[in-house]
Amino acid sequence: MPTGPVWSQKLRAEIGKAVIGQDAVIERLLVALLANGHVLLEGMPGLAKTLLIRSVGTALGVDFERIQFTPDLLPSDVVGTMIFQPKNGEFSPHRGPIFANLVLADEINRAPAKVQSALLEAMQERQVTIGGATHPLPKPFFVMATQNPVEQEGTYPLPEAQTDRFLFKLLVDYPSAEEESTMMQRWGQVTHQPELAAVSSGAELLALRTEVDRVHVAPALQAYILALVRGTRALAESSAGSPKRYLTFGASPRASLALYQAGRALAWLRGEDFVSPAHIQDLAPDVLRHRIGLTYEAEAEEVTADKLVAQVIAQIPVPAK
Repeated sequence: MPTGPVWSQKLRAEIGKAVIGQDAVIERLLVALLANGHVLLEGMPGLAKTLLIRSVGTALGVDFERIQFTPDLLPSDVVGTMIFQPKNGEFSPHRGPIFANLVLADEINRAPAKVQSALLEAMQERQVTIGGATHPLPKPFFVMATQNPVEQEGTYPLPEAQTDRFLFKLLVDYPSAEEESTMMQRWGQVTHQPELAAVSSGAELLALRTEVDRVHVAPALQAYILALVRGTRALAESSAGSPKRYLTFGASPRASLALYQAGRALAWLRGEDFVSPAHIQDLAPDVLRHRIGLTYEAEAEEVTADKLVAQVIAQIPVPAK
């Protein structure tokens, strides 16, 4: 059984053959795999979000499917439907692309409400319903979705109930000048496109979760996690009726569970056997930014979710060792 740093290094090395940079995002994706959580990636077009997720699936050695979301997509295009068989005169289920270990929901905010609700059941329950019958999804199962933050035409904003199902919301930024120069040199050679190989497996990932479960979380740190999450709710309540109200609601209990699970996964990935406040502070923006509701006043004054999360972190006392 590999250690966290060894497992991380072999996956990073393989993913790095296709994806340049984005080290922090890759680490978060590995944390999500270990914590059994879904990920939402947001970034401008052309930042290799799709390539990154496909590379993760290839390096992990699991079944991968990509669904390109469009406004005319139907739930049956995602989960499947009943197909009539002329030979026996009966209907049989035809499974859709959701029946894979890693599903890329590309431009998820283009999907209409019915498709989003079908995806919601799959994300939360790890099962889908076809023709009145329930079908379990394969293990492991992850949804990694992308969305464009600037294009609004033909999009459907994700409801809070669905964004809350994502363990992380990751912001993908532009590469550095050096990284972009390397991209031109590597991808400019049409005949020498990198080919990735599987360096892990779904079975290994499931086994590694037992190692993650052994990572210790002290009672004081559990209290710290609760204080951070409840601090977002207190911030929303204290600003109610105020001329400058920045939050309409705070994070749900899923945020507490997400910080707890992701904190253990991050500690194990970095070769540590206990979770520290630094791990939780490192993960807090990615766990909380999509779980708090910004007001129009906040958006008008360019007060971001990350700024409010940083404010809550600064106000909560850090537990002593």
